[in-house]
Amino acid sequence: MDIVFVGAGLANCLLAARIAQRRGRVRMLLLEAGESVGGNHSWSYHSSDFERMQHAFLSPFRAHVWMGNDVHFPAYSRILKGHYGTVTSERLSQVMHERLHTSIRLNARVAHVAADHVVLAGGERIDAGAVIDGRGQVPSRHLDLGFQKFIGQEVQLARPHGLARPIIMDARVEQIDGYRFVYVLPLDPQTLLIEDTYYSDGPELPADTLRRRVKAYAAAQGWEIEHVVREEEGVLPIALGGDIGAFLAEAPPGVARVGLRAALFHPTTGYSLPDAMELADLVSELPDLSGPALSAFVRDYARKRWDSRGFFRLLNRMLFRAAAPDRRYAILERFYRLPEDLIARFYGDRLTFKDKARILTGRPPVSVLKAISCLPETKAATGS
Repeated sequence: MDIVFVGAGLANCLLAARIAQRRGRVRMLLLEAGESVGGNHSWSYHSSDFERMQHAFLSPFRAHVWMGNDVHFPAYSRILKGHYGTVTSERLSQVMHERLHTSIRLNARVAHVAADHVVLAGGERIDAGAVIDGRGQVPSRHLDLGFQKFIGQEVQLARPHGLARPIIMDARVEQIDGYRFVYVLPLDPQTLLIEDTYYSDGPELPADTLRRRVKAYAAAQGWEIEHVVREEEGVLPIALGGDIGAFLAEAPPGVARVGLRAALFHPTTGYSLPDAMELADLVSELPDLSGPALSAFVRDYARKRWDSRGFFRLLNRMLFRAAAPDRRYAILERFYRLPEDLIARFYGDRLTFKDKARILTGRPPVSVLKAISCLPETKAATGS
């Protein structure tokens, strides 16, 4: 086998699909411990995150797209005009099985990874020219993290909901456990995905409590839930600081880590789809797809992405450590009053020097002394 992918999540699926599209002779195998490709997740993006050719590649994976999205805060609401799209695990699985069905093994839990082979839980060894590990976030003392955590329920309503576009942040709800907001996607006239979301210091996820809050939010909007179609949950990393070199060195020698396992996500929003798409583009064009070449390239790419995102980590430290938990929403409320093209560049990780100055100027909604104390970057996990 030329390449073995450990984990059939978003990053590995896009990478395998892009390699298959551009390098059809490469022999690949995707090993997934679960019963389905992609698990039970949704990955969203703004249209401005991608170039035209990337949109063309992603189009079959996209389950929904809308024109515009809403944000709501206690003192301010706004409609953002760009397209907003979502890839679902169901659609990801469908496309991957259509394109690479003979290269996917489900219920294949990997017990050991090395540069040139993997060993399954039952003892089977699979040799490979390269091994790519995309099994998601791994705890590390070398990363200082906050957390974006949520419970999302896809619900069927008794009557049409009337939403024309997503609500990507509704912070008019009670502020509990840090910055809290509700995220809503209208999937069809009577179906919504409602997520109760928190930017909080700890990863604990009180699932039953969040389910009750989803139900209460729906009732407050006048939406009568007939039944819950499915439920998803997540605890996503929000980067505050860390030693990226030490973190990347934790990988087994010669094994390429991708996705959250390589800290490849937007430090503030937690979105991982743009990084996964960019890496898939770059890797699929490499002249050498051997294990040593892939491992070195991906490690260098992850380090460069981390190094370029120090400004976002600074903003995160201000959000988590300079603002009282129940006042964190004020930072976001101020941010969403900025020009829409700047907001798009923020999501797309394309901020200019002028953009950064614009974000930091003016009267801050946090203590100046506490903000100044956040300037030095932490080099290891510090706890809450």
